[in-house]
Amino acid sequence: MKYISTRNNSKEFNFEQIFIKGLADDGGLYIPKLLKKYSADELIRLKNLNYNELSTEIINLFSSDFISKDELSSLIKKSYSTFREKEVIKISSLGKLKLLELFHGPTLAFKDVAMQFIGNLYEYYLSKNNKKINIVVATSGDTGAAAIDAIKGKSNLNIFVLHPNNRISPVQRKLMTTVEEKNVYNIAIDGNFDDCQNLVKSMFSDLEFSKSINMSGVNSINWARIIAQTVYYFYSYFKLGKETISFSVPTGNFGDVFAGYLAKKMGLPIDKLIVATNENDILHRAISKGDYISKEVKETLSPSMDIQLASNFERLIYYVSNSDSEKTAKIMKKVKQNSYQIEKNNLDEIQKDFLSESCNEQETLDIIKKNYEENNIILDPHTAV
Repeated sequence: MKYISTRNNSKEFNFEQIFIKGLADDGGLYIPKLLKKYSADELIRLKNLNYNELSTEIINLFSSDFISKDELSSLIKKSYSTFREKEVIKISSLGKLKLLELFHGPTLAFKDVAMQFIGNLYEYYLSKNNKKINIVVATSGDTGAAAIDAIKGKSNLNIFVLHPNNRISPVQRKLMTTVEEKNVYNIAIDGNFDDCQNLVKSMFSDLEFSKSINMSGVNSINWARIIAQTVYYFYSYFKLGKETISFSVPTGNFGDVFAGYLAKKMGLPIDKLIVATNENDILHRAISKGDYISKEVKETLSPSMDIQLASNFERLIYYVSNSDSEKTAKIMKKVKQNSYQIEKNNLDEIQKDFLSESCNEQETLDIIKKNYEENNIILDPHTAV
């Protein structure tokens, strides 16, 4: 499979290049040049696979020029061996709804599903290349902890984590800052997550600097994370046995819900993807009325969603712009200038696949209380949103 940048689709890349680089030199995000779409018969063939087998089948579509299918299968088995659920994830009931439990990894965050895989993928790459890699990542909490756990102690890998000072939960801070391995570096930034993310993007954009240190990134801009997360959309659909399915996804950087969009583009019969935001509601405003103007970031009970500019939204912009990379590049300039209003035809395309809503702090607390009283389940604030 060949890959292109959302801002210049004339140049092709292989999986190794886009995995190690993470962010394109032109500032764009990598996506496949052509995307596999499963037929109904092919979906039936995937239906009875266990989670590791399904991961191997789906990820192999994107990475076969980098790692053999047998090696990939072994790597996936190793990645999920520390999860507390044999099938990696679990589906439970929440009243009339179903809850997709993605917290059974080592740091209790859904990001473990992709990060444990990515950590071993780096190790695989370095086993065949005499290099050292420096990973730089921005986090609002979960990503940093999950990335550190996946990378700590690995040879020829350093990880530098930028987090907003005093804007992550105490548990997240301890998960990141109590690690003793020498290849882990935590950096507290005076600002919010968007400030951290902009610093990382600036480092990637400085091509001389990023190449001189073999810089790589594991934020959800890295395509390897997206494809690892796509798997659980397929898995949950197969387990529920419905003709169609919708997903409500707590959303910050638009990576997890974009993985669902990717699954839909690959042929999974998803009806709607519901983008759930907290009071930092730029994605709700964008999807409901085309307003993609950022405001000041508010601190909330769901800090991993305290984001205004969602990096992965660029991938969606590219697809709804008829895969026009030149147009996408112009739109992203407007986004940087904080002056982008989504055109009606593009908004109509977005609304075919997405719904959205925002939730304030009191509503979040009310939902947590209600579900505990009715279902005896304590919801994380992000899930409550």
